[in-house]
Amino acid sequence: MTSHVSHALRVMSFNLRYASESDPHPWSQRRPVMRRLLREERPHLLGTQEGLHGQLRDIAEDLGHAWIGLGRLGGSHDEFAAVFYDAERLVPLEYDHFWLSDTPALIGSATWGNTVVRMATWVHFADLRTGTEFLALNTHLDHAHQYSRERSAELITRRLREPDPALPRLVTGDFNVAAHRNPVYDAMLAGGALADSWDTADERGPQYATFHGYKPLVPDGDRIDWILTSPAVRTLGAAINTFSDDGRFPSDHLPVQALVEL
Repeated sequence: MTSHVSHALRVMSFNLRYASESDPHPWSQRRPVMRRLLREERPHLLGTQEGLHGQLRDIAEDLGHAWIGLGRLGGSHDEFAAVFYDAERLVPLEYDHFWLSDTPALIGSATWGNTVVRMATWVHFADLRTGTEFLALNTHLDHAHQYSRERSAELITRRLREPDPALPRLVTGDFNVAAHRNPVYDAMLAGGALADSWDTADERGPQYATFHGYKPLVPDGDRIDWILTSPAVRTLGAAINTFSDDGRFPSDHLPVQALVEL
């Protein structure tokens, strides 16, 4: 998804599928496919989910981007909700992490019934090309507990209102529920004053279920991976990327992309 507008920002959300060497989809075989996809698309901003520390270092090496993240159990431990960025274009002015729980500052906390720790990473960026500043937030909601997802959406939308309200917002994530078909989606759009880039895009590609589990792709399937924006952000194009190499996909999710003007 290349830009014909010099100042448009290429944004991607991608659940990487954590690195494992277990067959039939070991990271050592997926990494070259991931490298080809990311080098072809070259997102300026990439919100990732599930990445492990060594895997994220591989991607940083392959893509040449800087990144910000923290393992959800602290330090380099467990999965990350990492944010990669093109350092020639974007400069992080400040950043932080919080946990999706009643104690969001407590590393590794989980209080809403979810057995898997969940978190969010946000970065306040300056765009060197346009002079614009914006807030990027990346997250991964729980896969099994609707109550946890709903409380997480409340916390995220509250946190999105805390910085300068004039800052444009870009939210990337695996929300583990279908767009338009769950209260979590409604809460993110209403409570967070956000828009779904897929719906607002001037142009969009074919829709597929963004989780495929290495099975045949499902046309018009559920979008559980989203890129949300402030309503004033213009989305020029949106796509769900189906790239594979000789039948091998880089992940069990498809990356979601948006070309935006802030």
